Amino acid sequence: MTDAAEADLTFASAEVVAELIGWRAHLAAERRMSPKTVEAYERDVRQFLAFLAAHFGEQPTLKSLAAIEPRDVRAFMASRRSDGMGSRSLMRVLAGARSFARYLERNGKGRVGALAAVRAPKLPKTLPKPLTATSAKRLTDADVRAGEEREPWVLARDAAVLALLYGSGLRISEALGLTREAVPQAGKGDVITVLGKGNKKRMVPVLRRVLELIDEYVALCPYDLADEKPLFVGQKGGPLSPRIVQLTMARLRGALGLAETATPHALRHSFATHLLARGGDLRAIQELLGHASLSTTQIYTAVDAEQLLNVYRAAHPRA
Repeated sequence: MTDAAEADLTFASAEVVAELIGWRAHLAAERRMSPKTVEAYERDVRQFLAFLAAHFGEQPTLKSLAAIEPRDVRAFMASRRSDGMGSRSLMRVLAGARSFARYLERNGKGRVGALAAVRAPKLPKTLPKPLTATSAKRLTDADVRAGEEREPWVLARDAAVLALLYGSGLRISEALGLTREAVPQAGKGDVITVLGKGNKKRMVPVLRRVLELIDEYVALCPYDLADEKPLFVGQKGGPLSPRIVQLTMARLRGALGLAETATPHALRHSFATHLLARGGDLRAIQELLGHASLSTTQIYTAVDAEQLLNVYRAAHPRA
């Protein structure tokens, strides 16, 4: 925890601040969470503690945390909602507070049972919005952006990244985390090793056409792409930012007339949905996507069923 973050915790007792510091280190070292996730969790817990300080008129201590009641947690949730916080964000805040509470209990610092007793807000069920196979393929065509005043190597790079997202179902972070040596040249391999969530590695097949697009980018790139360095680089030679990929997708949405749901992550949804529609095994798709639980992958069965119903309604004479 930074000095500035500790200074913001004047509404918590010294013993609670000390446990927060230990919890943050636990998340980073033992839970292997990313720095951004750790920062978000810490921020959420600070919001919860700040509310309790105002709610009770005194700094929360370990003893007072153990004594809070479900109604106090519900008051916090109501306060957050009145500030405009949505259900998804509120769920994340509660997840952070519960994680801190579990850490306290495991370390013998008391049990905050009220957090477990309160039900998290329900989220409306939404299905991923996959692109059609034709649209997904067109996104990897550099000629679509021929009118843009951008260097050819940048257009080739963007086409290669998007092709990788759709062709192998990668997350943006996974694609941009690849090193030059991790990706074989076209014709010299068809598998890449990806570092996914929780620093878990998995083997993912890669299409020859995707490798050809990557080779085209490498040949045009003005920078020396060392084996151990990031494969995809920005205009100044540093690691490519995910924001650049998102902006690229936004420009392509306009050029191709695609919906706002056509995001880089939608290419990953499209990969899974199209595989399933072609008879892909759900377990195999789970492994390819790097999902820890099969239930996460099963959402794509609903997507496929929805598409089948749309075809039925459009084609059946009595629909």
